[in-house]
Amino acid sequence: MIQLQDIHIQYGDRVLFKQVTFQINPQDKIALIGRNGFGKSTLFSILSGELTPDEGFISKQRGIVLGLLPQTLTIDPTKTVRSAAQEAFEVVMALEEEHHRLQKSLEQATEYESQEYLDLLDAFNLNLERLNHYEVGSMDKKIELVLKGLGFELTTFDKPIATLSGGWQMRVELARLLLQQPDLLMLDEPTNHLDIEAIIWLEEYISNYPNAVVVISHDRAFLRNTAERIIEIENSKVYDYVMPYDRYLVNKEEFRTQQEAAYKNQQREIAEKERTIKRFMAKATKTTMAQSMQKQLNKMDRIELDAVDQKEMKIRFLPVPRSSRTVLRVRNLHKDFGAKHVLSGLDVDLERGHRVAIVGHNGQGKTTLSKILLKKLEPTRGEVEYGTQLSVGYYAQNQSDLLDDQATILEFMEQRAPEGMRTRVRSLLGAFMFSGEDVDKKIKVLSGGERARLAFAHLLMQPINLLVLDEPTNHLDLASKEVLKNALVDYEGTLVVISHDRDFLADLTSTTLELRDQKMFTYLGDVNYFLEKRAMEDLRQVAMYKSTDKPQNEGQAAVTSKTPVLNPEEKKTMQKRVQNIERKIFNLEQDIAKSEQILAQEDFYQSSDYPEQSTKYQTLKDQLLTAEREWESLVDNIEV
Repeated sequence: MIQLQDIHIQYGDRVLFKQVTFQINPQDKIALIGRNGFGKSTLFSILSGELTPDEGFISKQRGIVLGLLPQTLTIDPTKTVRSAAQEAFEVVMALEEEHHRLQKSLEQATEYESQEYLDLLDAFNLNLERLNHYEVGSMDKKIELVLKGLGFELTTFDKPIATLSGGWQMRVELARLLLQQPDLLMLDEPTNHLDIEAIIWLEEYISNYPNAVVVISHDRAFLRNTAERIIEIENSKVYDYVMPYDRYLVNKEEFRTQQEAAYKNQQREIAEKERTIKRFMAKATKTTMAQSMQKQLNKMDRIELDAVDQKEMKIRFLPVPRSSRTVLRVRNLHKDFGAKHVLSGLDVDLERGHRVAIVGHNGQGKTTLSKILLKKLEPTRGEVEYGTQLSVGYYAQNQSDLLDDQATILEFMEQRAPEGMRTRVRSLLGAFMFSGEDVDKKIKVLSGGERARLAFAHLLMQPINLLVLDEPTNHLDLASKEVLKNALVDYEGTLVVISHDRDFLADLTSTTLELRDQKMFTYLGDVNYFLEKRAMEDLRQVAMYKSTDKPQNEGQAAVTSKTPVLNPEEKKTMQKRVQNIERKIFNLEQDIAKSEQILAQEDFYQSSDYPEQSTKYQTLKDQLLTAEREWESLVDNIEV
């Protein structure tokens, strides 16, 4: 369908693509992966014809239709959602007109064996095939199916696009593109503007899509559920794996191991031959033999070991200032938007050092709750009490959209840097992979990944003891996600994370709050513990939960519910968790005993360490109580 041959692109001294060759076949489901900046979007531009390579050529099947999801809005914002979706069928109208024209030309033709007539017949058949493919009569049904699948309610179909948020406007773009059903569908980070439910729908849509799809995404679950072939861009080259994503991960590691072994063996062989040649060249009787060996060595097909890219952002939080023990306390919180009730009667206690994940189906109020906690939104009713000495950092879903597009990277950072940080702005930008001339780029030309990195750099210019992150992994590549997670694991402040990424949340938090039906359910464990208690495989099942479904143990906090009878494997896993918690309880009891010895000293209450040691003792007691409750819950479930 499309073939790329020996594509070469170079910008100054930097070679982006070096003799890149591959082809896209009808019905291929391809994931195009690679680090940010390696050329994924550039390759899309080449495929779409927006960019011409320096060398090489592209051949496309005649009449092929390509569709590329734009990164910015191209639809007239004054149009309604429905009318914008109907634009997808302009192609169909044009095909119908072309059908009538070709049909009339065939009827008027007389020389049936001429090349002109044969070409006309080919064009007619190709046009008819495309027209049948679109099923013109089902236009309204298709529009409703796609818009609902992407999360639009019927009440929003006739609203002007201008009244929607940026994320929902991009969903309209995506809907229009899907309805066009191009022969090659090219999606660049389509999940960034979608909630989990819409992502799941899109996965199924792509799996059943009758034509070829190429997707750029950093969402592992999305790749697992859509890709049947992986094309990876690495160090100016392309590696083609005709296999699903998980098999690609295994094969890539095996290939790298084999490549390194072959390279080492060849290097030993070369070194040995060079020593022999040098020895023979020193003897007149063996000079000819040495020259012959040298010629053979020169002709050897050398194995090139692909360089492993080591460039990654380096996140290091500034020392965390000490806050009060209670960070915030919420009682009987309600939030309504007109007649719509979002949150009802919520109680939240957030203590210093707590690490909390907020999960739940889209529309259940996760972002709303985070904004209320940060005083960015007023509750309808209820009390929110804040601790003292709080230094808050907030990363919003659309954080990268809030940057000043007209400023350069350096200007943006210097204008917002605290007094003590201005001299360190360049080194901070370097840690986020902006160095040299990069800092003089206008923000408006940055990719989604670059904008996300800059937003994090801006966030880290000041000390933070309460960090709230709302979908922080959008736009980050897989390696950058891992760097961010490692930094958050080491972060010593209070952490609240909203995310639908199970891999990212695993082992990152110690408490999970699920928002469901305007209520909040607390689970004393990370996301995997939460999913275990909810008897669900992943956050995607949580996303598919409907308020009409009967929840587990309705009316009770989920943390106190009984799980179904465990199979032997589940029981073994839970017993292992019990053992881990027992060790944790033992260590906490030891620490408490040591702390009590210090508190028992006669002159302790007059010492300067008294406030800190007293707080530490109470924190240990609280941690022990939490661990004991978790242990009791697990033991109860094992004994069911």
